[in-house]
Amino acid sequence: MLIDKNITASIVTYNEDILELQKSINSFLGYAQSKSLYILDNSPTNLLKEKIKGKNIEYVYSKENIGFGRGHNRILEKLNKESKYHLILNPDVSFNPQILEKLISQLKKDTQLSMIAPKIVYPDNQLQYTARKYPTVLELFYRFTGIFKKYTNHSEYRNYDLEKLFYPDFIQGSFMLFKTKDLIDLQGFDQRYFMYMEDIDICRRIDQSKKKKLYFPEVQITHTHKKGSSKNLRLFFIHISSIIKYFTKWSFSRS
Repeated sequence: MLIDKNITASIVTYNEDILELQKSINSFLGYAQSKSLYILDNSPTNLLKEKIKGKNIEYVYSKENIGFGRGHNRILEKLNKESKYHLILNPDVSFNPQILEKLISQLKKDTQLSMIAPKIVYPDNQLQYTARKYPTVLELFYRFTGIFKKYTNHSEYRNYDLEKLFYPDFIQGSFMLFKTKDLIDLQGFDQRYFMYMEDIDICRRIDQSKKKKLYFPEVQITHTHKKGSSKNLRLFFIHISSIIKYFTKWSFSRS
């Protein structure tokens, strides 16, 4: 039986900028309903623990970098008794806490809806194209190399009216609000991915469960979006490794 906490959230961190992380924490904890926020720290040290103390925050230190999906999965067993809704949240995201009310209201309306995500913009208010079609190898090659923009633009639904809600193939994982039961039924993220592609993978598995994901642009959040794999060689190879694992699992087509 669910207790009175109707929403929880988790943030996986690794050597985060504390000021940026605090914006994300404040955004979630500013919501008026009861809640718990889990900080899952993959950093080399636990120095962050002393900087984020507060009501409704639980700090979990991993002692090693276990990755994005495995980090979020650490608290799955607790969620079944704590919340009806769970938010997967990046440490570089900020938003008006009241948007959670609208997102939860939308989730309540449809029993087949597992996950919802808002419109996402950069700090300069430019749109991030976070709702996308399932990738092909060719499209990812074009995206990495920056060529054939027309092809990659099509995969970002740029021919849609992105001010209207719709059901995309997948939504990037910086902000994903799940019905907790559905997230637990999915067993969280596939832990074969250290980082990258796990958000696409979980959307595939939502499809397999015959449920839906909704892009809901009536509310928006701000995401710094560091694009680490395009700037860091180690993260680039981690991204490539995840792409190989993804296509090995799901084949090489969109379908």
